[in-house]
Amino acid sequence: MVNKGFPKFGMSQAGAFVAALKNYNLPDFILVLVAKECKSELLERGRIDDRLQSMNDDALKLLHKVFVGCEEDTKGNYAQYRFFAYVSSMYHKCEVIVNDTIPGETGKNHKVLVAVKNNGMYIAVATNKATGNPVNKKDTAKFYAIVDDLKKGDHGTMLTDGIYGSSVGFRTDAVVELQNLTKSRNDDPENMLNFKTANFENNIYSVTKC
Repeated sequence: MVNKGFPKFGMSQAGAFVAALKNYNLPDFILVLVAKECKSELLERGRIDDRLQSMNDDALKLLHKVFVGCEEDTKGNYAQYRFFAYVSSMYHKCEVIVNDTIPGETGKNHKVLVAVKNNGMYIAVATNKATGNPVNKKDTAKFYAIVDDLKKGDHGTMLTDGIYGSSVGFRTDAVVELQNLTKSRNDDPENMLNFKTANFENNIYSVTKC
């Protein structure tokens, strides 16, 4: 949808957006995702400001809304972009994959919002609730079951972290449920899983370890 009240960028506005965005440590895969969504070109490598300047007006506008303005959209896509960047910031020099599908021990293929790989091995998976009601007990129990199944499967030998993010908050029973499930696990180091909840407030994610 075209916003008729929004002026076509002049170089000054595009330049201002680039100047603001280059101070954010935007991961490469975020630039690729936004370039694809906005049908923009993108320099494959180079300095961040050069890469940003290679993007079209729509891509710069979207990046600015998401990361500088911390705006929301009805579908929750802006919140998901912020969550992707947040997870990436926790795992430096690791590969971050969005909307990955990983088989668990049960043979079921689990679609995960974010997966993190280090040296080709899965080390973390994460999900984020961007819209609607706060995360409830049923939500966290389902996430725990998925991560547990992945951990026991062929691809989960190095999996240690499960992160549940939310832009709409958590019910108290949801966090307690995840804490109780985590405590019920064996102390066996090979079976270890760390669960974290991350709440988006005041334009940043704050983590509560379960």
